[in-house]
Amino acid sequence: MSPEMIINVSEANFEYEVITYSQNTPVVVDFWAAWCRPCKTLGPLLEQITMESGGAFRLAKVDVDANPNLAIQYGVRTIPTVKAFSQGQIVNEFVGAQPENRVRDFFAKITPPSPFGLAIEKAESMLKNYQWHEAEEIYRDLIDQNPDQKSILLGLAKSLLPQGKAFEAADILRTFPPSREYNQAQILVPLAESLVNFKKDKMDDSTPLNAAYVNAVRLASRGNLLSALDGVLDILRQDKHFKNNTAHLIALSLLELMNNEDPETRKYRNELASILF
Repeated sequence: MSPEMIINVSEANFEYEVITYSQNTPVVVDFWAAWCRPCKTLGPLLEQITMESGGAFRLAKVDVDANPNLAIQYGVRTIPTVKAFSQGQIVNEFVGAQPENRVRDFFAKITPPSPFGLAIEKAESMLKNYQWHEAEEIYRDLIDQNPDQKSILLGLAKSLLPQGKAFEAADILRTFPPSREYNQAQILVPLAESLVNFKKDKMDDSTPLNAAYVNAVRLASRGNLLSALDGVLDILRQDKHFKNNTAHLIALSLLELMNNEDPETRKYRNELASILF
């Protein structure tokens, strides 16, 4: 994506960079100031969504302290204020910091779905339907185009684990960069590490519980998440702290791979809670 999709604008170039530019591509204007605390949260989110859009719109940032006439002209009384321009006209706006889902809804109303966004949506749908290989193919194409996109990196790791592609998934998850997806990545690390040990034939199966644990990991490597969860939950019924709570962490990893909208997922989450607490 062109770096010109995120620009700083001033009173001198606002007419050209926002009004004229919006005749062809929507422009979202972020009125902000360095002293504005909510702006420090909203600004990076606006930039992230802009990067994800693949050029569907431009983000123009206006420092109201440096450009007071623009703030007056457009009735900016509170910051942050965000206004969307299309065909030279304001078509949508909001004031103050908003939850991420509302900000994304704001953008969705002013831009058609981008090819990038549609591909992400398709890959996420594949994950929810446990179509691991198909999801992997889409994520690999996306990551070639957007190597710094953390949601794609996480999606790729999720698609690899149930296919038993443990080494690549573990490499991704162990070095996952700080981001809003970081916590989700960390939930998957115990499963990735167990799968690596399984692939290296380094798992102890000398006791019935250990053998059951190895079998659960084997099932997970084949994408049989429900059977793997059944095995782990049965282990936890006998020993809540099996392998220093590793079985508990594996259960959480498996649930993270499952579709949260699926009633089965809720059932297993409730069952895990009833066993542990």
